[in-house]
Amino acid sequence: MSASPDQDLSPKIVGAVANAVSILRSLAQMSEPAGVAVIARDTGVSVSTCFNILRTLSTERLVDFDAEAKTYRIGLGVLELSLPLLGANQADLIRPELARLSGEHKSLLCLWQVTDGERIVLVDRVSTAKTVRVDMSDGSRLPTFVGAVGRCYAALRNLPRDELKLRFDALQWQAPPSFEDYAADVEKARRDGYAFDLGQLFKGLEIAAAVVTDAEGRPRLGISGISIAGQLSREDIERLGVDLRDSADWISEALFGVSRGVRQSERRLAGGRAAPQGRGGQR
Repeated sequence: MSASPDQDLSPKIVGAVANAVSILRSLAQMSEPAGVAVIARDTGVSVSTCFNILRTLSTERLVDFDAEAKTYRIGLGVLELSLPLLGANQADLIRPELARLSGEHKSLLCLWQVTDGERIVLVDRVSTAKTVRVDMSDGSRLPTFVGAVGRCYAALRNLPRDELKLRFDALQWQAPPSFEDYAADVEKARRDGYAFDLGQLFKGLEIAAAVVTDAEGRPRLGISGISIAGQLSREDIERLGVDLRDSADWISEALFGVSRGVRQSERRLAGGRAAPQGRGGQR
């Protein structure tokens, strides 16, 4: 069967479009207007190409140009494009990303809402598997500190060890880890930005997860990928964790205005590595 143009299985990336998007993202993250040279350096786009794209974006009102200062900033036209998304349900906006992750990793993808009562509630789930698969019911509730999402949540809460132990002792697992192992997993999640639960919360299930944060660093959403034990290799589970972290970074930025560079710098600091100078360390 031949694929139609809309079904291209290996779409070609259009460089000009990719550069324009990179420029818009750069301007959206800048706290003040910037000149062409600064924007080009920040995006890695050549100065001449950057200038031509900015001129086009200015014509379309997606960026504003200050003729006197020779600087650019994000324009009101971007808001016009985003109007259909304003007020939309967060789960609806995130669902395409869940579907992508599910298809690439052959796992059930779950979106969890973090509540004020230290619970996570399943608000959406996507599975593209055509054969044997695991499933969970919408509205399922779990304590925030349990499982793979819980390890990420605990990493962000950064509680004193004795207080973390109290929270851990109140949790229920089908195959409980030791507190020492749990605490080590939490510390690793603080450095890596993702965590695993390999048959401890639910026997026979392997879970990877990451957490979406708001501008104040508070956990708002959890994203987990769940598979039947043995379906994915250890390397595949690790890749799932990395992809979940990257998606959580992107969603944190798109929904809550948290720069991906900021989240990456926080992880580097947790790992004892200095944050590099540049876009991530400056915003």
